[in-house]
Amino acid sequence: MLHTKKEEDEKNSVPLSAVVKGVLLQQLVQATVAQLLFMLTSKADASGITTQASIPVQILQIIIAMFVMDTWQYFVHRYMHQNKFLYRHIHSQHHRLVVPYAIGALYNHPLEGLLLDTLGGALSFLVSGMTARTAVIFFCFAVIKTVDDHSGLWLPGNIFHLFFQNNTAYHDVHHQLQGLKYNYSQPFFSIWDRLLGTHMPYHLVKLPEGGFEARLKKD
Repeated sequence: MLHTKKEEDEKNSVPLSAVVKGVLLQQLVQATVAQLLFMLTSKADASGITTQASIPVQILQIIIAMFVMDTWQYFVHRYMHQNKFLYRHIHSQHHRLVVPYAIGALYNHPLEGLLLDTLGGALSFLVSGMTARTAVIFFCFAVIKTVDDHSGLWLPGNIFHLFFQNNTAYHDVHHQLQGLKYNYSQPFFSIWDRLLGTHMPYHLVKLPEGGFEARLKKD
């Protein structure tokens, strides 16, 4: 673990019940938008059958969607931090969870959920040209990755930690006060942070009482 239960109770300023309600609302909106999008872009024939692309093409579409989503979320996320009005009235809701946990991964202001996640997901779907079935696989993967990034858990053998530098510890740094203006990238790669100077390096320190701590590297 990257934080103790005591830290979670002391630092977080929103109750679990409010987090659950906010997440359920966002999921309802996203599911509704996705269903409408799938209906409007359906390429089913007269019998209602949609021809799926080959597996290699679907993999390529998912990779394209990952880069589109990362690009959209980086710039919108960063702007919400730089614009004081947007941060104070919208994005700060997500940062009430100074110690993030899995259920709170998608706890956002409804407007942020619409702009950052729902619209970003729609763009990823449209630009990649994937079918609804491929999109379901992609969106499930993106949600699982986002939940893991906010879980506060550093577990051995975690496949996301093996393949992605943008992981639980990376995003945990962003939720801390000293890392608030760094590590904006989400949910897959850290490319934009590295290219645009907002990457905050860190190292994991094993604590005597158990668990780990993501400590910022000093120049």
